[in-house]
Amino acid sequence: MNISEEENKNPNPNTKDEEDGELEEWEIAGEGDDTASSSLKKGVVEQPQPLEHSWTFWFDDPRAKSKKATWGSSRLPIYTFSTIEQFWSLYNNIDHPSKLAVGADFHCFKYKIEPKWEDPVCANGGKWTVIFKKGKSDMAWLYTLLALIGEEFEYSDEICGAVVSVRAKQERIALWTKNAANETAQMSIGKQWKELLDYNNTIGFIFHDDAKKLNRGAKNRYTV
Repeated sequence: MNISEEENKNPNPNTKDEEDGELEEWEIAGEGDDTASSSLKKGVVEQPQPLEHSWTFWFDDPRAKSKKATWGSSRLPIYTFSTIEQFWSLYNNIDHPSKLAVGADFHCFKYKIEPKWEDPVCANGGKWTVIFKKGKSDMAWLYTLLALIGEEFEYSDEICGAVVSVRAKQERIALWTKNAANETAQMSIGKQWKELLDYNNTIGFIFHDDAKKLNRGAKNRYTV
């Protein structure tokens, strides 16, 4: 992931025959000299583009889940990235939602925030959810990730992370936020996300507290 720096090996590319004398003001040093141009390029080192926050990918493997296992024990951190280059290196080498096994959950959360209700940052939060037919969430997942790491939301500080859940008949992407009671922030996030994904159906926001108490009986507190 690191970019090793090369020493600038450039010779003086502007050497001309003695009878030519010095370069005129309008002449470009090394113009037309492919060897010199190549040598200059070798000395260029691209700097990594840091993100405002570091992010961690987590994977909840359905094969490791069982009724006897402690809830959440199959959810493991995979890799933490902090630059654009690291993100693309990871994204291009991992399975997209359409390729994940049924029952899998793949998370991308800010570094040091665990994708669970009990995490102190998530405890008073909630989530927006969009639903897709099986195998149809790949682009929405990518756009969501880019919006997260690019801090595109007006209330980006409210964002904890996102998770894509692959089930037998559908795929769900949920956007987790910090302060569920902050209706202004949650409505802004929901509207921006829906527009970003060009999603036409109504989406809802559920408080984590409601989900813990009522499980599948929890109702949407906000909708857009």
